[in-house]
Amino acid sequence: MSKILVTGGAGYIGSVLTPELLRAGHEVTVIDNFMYGQNSLLDVCNYKAFTIVRGDVRNEELIKKHLEGKDFIIPLACLVGAPLCDKDPVGARTINLEAIQMILRLRKPEQKIIFPNTNSGYGRGQGDVAYCDENSPLDPISLYGKLKVQAEQELLAAGNAIVFRLATVFGVSPRMRLDLLVNDFVYRAVNDRAVVIFEGNFKRNYIHVRDVVRAFMHALNNFEQMKGQVYNVGLSNANLSKLELCAEIQKQLPKFVFLESKIGEDPDKRNYIVSNEKIEKTGYKPQIPLGDGVEELIKGYQVVKRNNYANI
Repeated sequence: MSKILVTGGAGYIGSVLTPELLRAGHEVTVIDNFMYGQNSLLDVCNYKAFTIVRGDVRNEELIKKHLEGKDFIIPLACLVGAPLCDKDPVGARTINLEAIQMILRLRKPEQKIIFPNTNSGYGRGQGDVAYCDENSPLDPISLYGKLKVQAEQELLAAGNAIVFRLATVFGVSPRMRLDLLVNDFVYRAVNDRAVVIFEGNFKRNYIHVRDVVRAFMHALNNFEQMKGQVYNVGLSNANLSKLELCAEIQKQLPKFVFLESKIGEDPDKRNYIVSNEKIEKTGYKPQIPLGDGVEELIKGYQVVKRNNYANI
């Protein structure tokens, strides 16, 4: 089994990935600053193969120490989302890009990296929906997208890396996020029973957080065949507009009302259909359909009753 360093391992994805890595028998070290006050990794503290470090991924001495002897590096630590990066542009640059550059500088050539980018790097649609695969041009419109794209380019140039361009993630995690689109809309449907949508025909792709974790596990087990490549990771049957997403939620919450406003606009201009064929050809298949994720979220919001779970 492998020795793995996960930065940001107590975050939304990391809190699901870390237990899965440990259950698979890997030795896992997590570095996280716990900036949201989360306690999402308490359940795995019983694992002898688990090391948890409260620290900053920009600390070179700390990173150098914990890179030693690792087979894989999974750099999840990130200020995620355009609003958070716009609020703290210095933090965004130093964490989302410069910390990745430092890992590339400090790691040994044989150490493998699996890196999560976002498919928001495809940018905006020009009125008509765009069709994107891994060869489509990248045109990020936010600081968040631009930094993630630059990190992707430098990782691929350095070699011995796999990059995932993740669709919009949804689903319950021990470190919950309500600011992600599906999670947000279901929360509003449960608690407010209504949502007003701007530019409701704009499409994007979606993927459950546990299917994201399955993609990481797939990459760990098939690294040599997949390395040096970028892969879209999403549900191929869930390239949906906001209006279509709301209709899916309404199937399970019939009293949910959604309206499209003709005045105003959404600052997120993404409008594209994404192909996930490339990773599917490697043998990876997501297992959780959107409807199951909505059902799960409805249950989860019986537990989460206050909106303090967001990256803002």
